[in-house]
Amino acid sequence: MPSRSSEGDISLLKGPRFRDKKAVFMRTATIKRKTKETDIEVTVNLDGAGVSNVATGIGFFDHMLDLLARHSRIDMAVKAVGDLHIDHHHTTEDVGIALGQAVKQALGTMAGITRYASIHMPMDETLSRVVIDISGRPVLVFKVEFPRDKVGTFDTELVREWFNAFAINAGVTLHVETLYGENSHHIAESCFKGLARALRAAVAIDPRAAGEVPSTKGQLGG
Repeated sequence: MPSRSSEGDISLLKGPRFRDKKAVFMRTATIKRKTKETDIEVTVNLDGAGVSNVATGIGFFDHMLDLLARHSRIDMAVKAVGDLHIDHHHTTEDVGIALGQAVKQALGTMAGITRYASIHMPMDETLSRVVIDISGRPVLVFKVEFPRDKVGTFDTELVREWFNAFAINAGVTLHVETLYGENSHHIAESCFKGLARALRAAVAIDPRAAGEVPSTKGQLGG
C-alpha cells in the first residue's frame, strides 16, 4: 500500500499518462495561493497511487486529507501555513479552494472521464452517501449533523466549509448526506472517504468513451 512521503518534495507526485486519439496528457496540477491569512501550495496527480504528503498544522484535518488521497488514489501534496493563532477556519477553507482548483485544472477538458459516481461509505456505526457529478456546475448539498462541536481542537462546522470550498472551485455538483451516525469523528471520516471513492470513480478514464467529453453539449460547465 502507498505510504506518505517523509519528505516535503512535491516533485515525487509523478504518475502514468492516459492516451486519447490526439495526444498524451499528464493529469497533474499545482496551485499556489497566498493571502494575508494563508500561504498554500497544492499538487495533485489524478492518476497516482494515493501517496500523500500533507502538512497544514491541523492534525485532524491532515488526517482527513490523508484519507482523501489514499482512498481516491490521487497523489496529493498539501503545504499550508495559516493564521492558526486565530482559528482553523481560514486554513481549512483556503486548502479546499486550492485543492478544488488543482483538481479542476488537472481534469483539463474532462475528455473521456466517467463523470458520475455514487458511494455509500460506512464507518463503524455511521453511514454516509456521497454523489458527484463532474459537471462544471458548482453546487454543494450538505446534509450532515455532528453531535459534537469539536473533534479534538477542530471545529466540526469546518467540514462543511471545506466541502463547499472544494466543490465550488473544482466545479462539481456534490451531494453529501450522513444517513445515520453517532460519533463526530466517524461522521467526518465517512464524508471524506465517501468523497475519495466517488472522485476515484468519477475522474477515471472510461475506455469506451474514446476521449469524448461526457455531455450531449460537447462540453462541461456550460
